[in-house]
Amino acid sequence: MRIPLIAGNWKMYKDVNEAVELAQSLKNVLKDVDANKSEAAVCPPAIDIPGVVSVLKGTNIRVGAQNMYAKQEGAFTGEISPLMLRSAGVHYVILGHSERREYFKESNEMINGKVRMALEYGLFPILCVGEKLEDREAGRAFDIVKAHVTGGLSGIPKEKMANVVIAYEPVWAIGTGKTATPDQAQEIHAFIRKTIVSLYDDATAQSVRIQYGGSVKPDNAKTLMGMPDIDGALVGGAALKADSFEAIVKYYK
Repeated sequence: MRIPLIAGNWKMYKDVNEAVELAQSLKNVLKDVDANKSEAAVCPPAIDIPGVVSVLKGTNIRVGAQNMYAKQEGAFTGEISPLMLRSAGVHYVILGHSERREYFKESNEMINGKVRMALEYGLFPILCVGEKLEDREAGRAFDIVKAHVTGGLSGIPKEKMANVVIAYEPVWAIGTGKTATPDQAQEIHAFIRKTIVSLYDDATAQSVRIQYGGSVKPDNAKTLMGMPDIDGALVGGAALKADSFEAIVKYYK
């Protein structure tokens, strides 16, 4: 049984005090989440992680990071290692987000190195994949998504795949207010699962949670979660307020 993972990506929002305040609010409103129907996680900016971990310690809310470098340590000014994240209490780490691919020119090869390193250090990677609007309009959506999935998972042994989450985020729906229809999202999610079957086997593919991301809101979460291959959501703007994030986490009500 794949329990949907609802992860909030706070991006570059919330200073230290604001992050602690939001974490406290989420601690209060998410304490009654049905663990058999939904799992919640928040991914604050790196500087906010210790404070958020402290607030959420002992709760049912996991803490994730938004990025990491594919080395344990070294002379890499400005970077954060998987060992550092693990020691800070981080569980999940978002890798290959479209903003990292676009603004920081991260390649599939670079992202794959991060996925491998995250797994090596006991972190659970959320591997982001998804096409731009021009790719979809040109009929290249499946090719782009397949390249992201196969590139990101290169060399990952199948016994590690149950620890990998894949987040399908159509780039054209991130922060734009546009959302793929449930059928459009399901079509790509099913394709991703079939791609994992081709790389591993059906049992492995059935163990992997595939999230949808891209303008997920309280009013569309339940419909999206109702699709057979959608196993949660990677939430942006709606994760920055406790009430809207609560409504998405509790989509089943």
